[in-house]
Amino acid sequence: MNCRGVRGATSVAINSKQAVITATRTLLERMVSVNNITIKDIASILFTATSDLNAAYPAQAARDIGWNNTPLMCAQEMGVQDSLPLCVRVLIMWNTDRSVDQIVHVYLGAAAALRPDLTRKEEE
Repeated sequence: MNCRGVRGATSVAINSKQAVITATRTLLERMVSVNNITIKDIASILFTATSDLNAAYPAQAARDIGWNNTPLMCAQEMGVQDSLPLCVRVLIMWNTDRSVDQIVHVYLGAAAALRPDLTRKEEE
């Protein structure tokens, strides 16, 4: 079994606790669903948020859905000029037998523009 990275990102409408947690939860649930990830197989999750999102830790969304034994870490995204504002990015480290080309990365909302090569129509 290998540890694979599953990437995802979403945009958040406003900098509020509810908006950050709701957008992150939607993203996590989609990432898990499209990849058939079993929670016990998640090694860890790294969350980043742009500096304009400081009302809540994105990892709180994972805790709220019961991922209490999963190691989670939040960090601030690099402040790159002209980058997408109000954005949460997620990297799930997943223990799986799937090959790299079988991993589905998820980009929702305005974040779909970050990786149009990986964004599927039903995710928009």
